[in-house]
Amino acid sequence: MYVVIYSFLLKPNQEEKFIESWEGLTSLIYKYEGSLGSRLHKKDALNYMAYAQWPNQSAFDNAGGSLPEEANHYRNIMKSTCEKFEVLEKLEVIKDLLKEQQSE
Repeated sequence: MYVVIYSFLLKPNQEEKFIESWEGLTSLIYKYEGSLGSRLHKKDALNYMAYAQWPNQSAFDNAGGSLPEEANHYRNIMKSTCEKFEVLEKLEVIKDLLKEQQSE
């Protein structure tokens, strides 16, 4: 497994729009590009981090070509809501001891 860690510094009063667009784009990447999904974390009022999982580095490196036009809509909203966005790390998973979430 391969993970990518992102950092987002939001503009004030843009949290809801950012979260909605992040969720929309992440769902499309999951559906069309083979990602294993992502988790969004809130550090404080304007600082968020996301952790995206991929089956391997090759899947991540080759992603992007299968997304529908709708993905650009979400990307544009995300860009407009952020002061700064950066990739912090790209890492290979060596051991995974996270407990799988139980469906309810």
